[in-house]
Amino acid sequence: MEERIEHVTAELQKTADNAMTTFGNLSAPQLNWKPAEKSWSVAQCFDHLITVHSQYFPLFERMAAGDLRRSFWEKASPLSGFFGRFLIKAVRPDNPKKVKTTAKAQPSTSEIDGAIIERFAEHQTQMIDHLRDLPRDIDTTKTIITSPLLGFVTYNLDDCFTVLETHCKRHFGQAKRVTETEGFPK
Repeated sequence: MEERIEHVTAELQKTADNAMTTFGNLSAPQLNWKPAEKSWSVAQCFDHLITVHSQYFPLFERMAAGDLRRSFWEKASPLSGFFGRFLIKAVRPDNPKKVKTTAKAQPSTSEIDGAIIERFAEHQTQMIDHLRDLPRDIDTTKTIITSPLLGFVTYNLDDCFTVLETHCKRHFGQAKRVTETEGFPK
């Protein structure tokens, strides 16, 4: 488990560092610029990641405190492997298909302040701390959790780690493409 946590936390830190380097000096108008009405801005990509990943904090806190009680569905769901593989494939950066997010995970539709990248980097630090606080003896392949976004979706903790890491990379790439779009304010 220790090695797995170190890999995931290193990747989360790398994404935070890359976000600061790539987007940290953008102005609020640049961060909020959208290539099209139904597209997300750079700021919305990172606001979305903060919104979604924050929903895992209570779960990780319960795990760290040894207070994880598995629900009936977590114990019985025959679909946990399927859901894990599906989510990982859906959020991969090289998946060209748009994935509709839940209402809980929508980014802000109004102007997001220019400190969003710093908030994202701080959020990544908080996520890393939560992951490092997990019990070292937890079996990541046998620990089944429920998605904080969709109560019927279950997957193992190892798949959760992959989703967190991959989800960050997907939206980092999306934000990068926004800055490369014709019309992006210089």
